[in-house]
Amino acid sequence: MPTTIGASSATVQQEDDVSERELREATARVLDAEDERPAAFFAPKGTVVAGGREKRDEKPIHYKVICISMYTDDLARLDTMVESLKARGLTKANRSALIRYALGEVNLDRVPKGL
Repeated sequence: MPTTIGASSATVQQEDDVSERELREATARVLDAEDERPAAFFAPKGTVVAGGREKRDEKPIHYKVICISMYTDDLARLDTMVESLKARGLTKANRSALIRYALGEVNLDRVPKGL
């Protein structure tokens, strides 16, 4: 509900009503404008998109995108290690690759019980 003060209350109420109506009309125009949407974004599955590439019908199954939380100090250490590897000529080094490498090096028998 709009807040009104003094003699201009009718004007403020009318401006709010016009704005809401305009917003609804604009929303309807956007939702009805399917023909004008960019084909690369709304292309049906299995169709060719911008650049002549074919859009995949299925998601890759050999990896998943995940989200994990890490302490900022650990992230800074990880980033320092990545930069060090890049400085040594390993130009494809990144957080994900270094974590994958570290997973392969873990000896489960040496992991502390209070982990």
